[in-house]
Amino acid sequence: MKYKYKHTIYACYAGYITQAIVNNLTPLLFVIFQEQFGLSYERLGRLVFLNFGVQILADLVAVRYADKIGYRKSVVVAHVFCSAGLICLGVLPKILPNSYVALSIAVVIYAIGGGLIEVLVSPIVEALPGDEKASTMSLLHSFYCWGQMAVVLISTLLLKILGNQIWFVLPIMWSALPICNTYFFTKVPLVQLVKEEHRMTVKELFHPKYFKIALILMLCAGAAELTMSQWASIFAQRGLQVDKVIGDLLGPCLFAVFMGIGRTIYGVMGERINIKKALMACAILSVICYSVTVFSRISLFSLLGCATCGLAVSLMWPGIFSLSSRRQPLGGTAMFGLLAVMGDVGGAVGPWMAGIVSEGLKTVSKPIQWLFGTSVGLEQAGLKMGLLVAMIFPIIMIIGLMAIGKEK
Repeated sequence: MKYKYKHTIYACYAGYITQAIVNNLTPLLFVIFQEQFGLSYERLGRLVFLNFGVQILADLVAVRYADKIGYRKSVVVAHVFCSAGLICLGVLPKILPNSYVALSIAVVIYAIGGGLIEVLVSPIVEALPGDEKASTMSLLHSFYCWGQMAVVLISTLLLKILGNQIWFVLPIMWSALPICNTYFFTKVPLVQLVKEEHRMTVKELFHPKYFKIALILMLCAGAAELTMSQWASIFAQRGLQVDKVIGDLLGPCLFAVFMGIGRTIYGVMGERINIKKALMACAILSVICYSVTVFSRISLFSLLGCATCGLAVSLMWPGIFSLSSRRQPLGGTAMFGLLAVMGDVGGAVGPWMAGIVSEGLKTVSKPIQWLFGTSVGLEQAGLKMGLLVAMIFPIIMIIGLMAIGKEK
């Protein structure tokens, strides 16, 4: 079989689905980890922090060495790490005496792969022939959303049918995709994004004022997206007292659906949409969605606020990638890598901060309990406050986008 550029795109789609698996499967198991391993909110949040913290290190390595090593070798190694990490997630807690150490080891392994995929897949697609780069990029990123939806939907239903005791089968099952995609990336044609003699250095990237602002925007995009998506499942169950299946389907699953719809629409109509105005609208909508999720006293409205937040954050990550690519077309892998680093910083800090706040306030939150209503328990109030604090990120994003508007 002769592989063409369309097969390269398909492999990149599967790469983003793989990243969705490694980022979203573990949070679905948080309640199970609490029940079986006795983990606190802070330790659960620390697993998220560890995932994205390691992804940051992998991003930095990719920025420095990916062009020298080559895209093909790098992306193949990335999928090997994802496969191994997912298998370890299912196996290590069964054989190591310290379950938290076992989970942490698995997270570190698959996070290396996830970080590399994040840096490599976007420039691989950006380098392929074609004119509608922004639309293609958004459509690419939509597959992260469809992957997240599939992970939530399939995993939740399997746990409902087979029981929580078989949770360890799920990561092993999901490892099949990166294993298969490892093979495809050894075959599909790849193109270098920017020739070495034309590529901007890291130092040159920081000269324009825009790029410094773009890095802050990426941090806020990562935090706004990942805080809601990572905590949606446990927030629905513990914070809203909703059944796991209903909570997962109306919370993180519908979040992924709306995020995928937003990115797909931009993928189809992207060249006719002003990306800066779209990003501003997304940031404002994100603030509204966080407010509804936290302050609504009707569980259904809170879940819908959580789900609609998926639409609000849908264009943030790919939109900033596309805007940066337009302004600095010679940025190459280094530009995409540094943006991904800051997105992962937000993805690490936002959910961890929400976990710290939730854990710290659940026993001392009488005044905070009043903020959400006396019918809300202390643990629920702590979880709501954890999400409320994360609302600062889309607010900072609004300010940053206004600053871009003033740039000459």
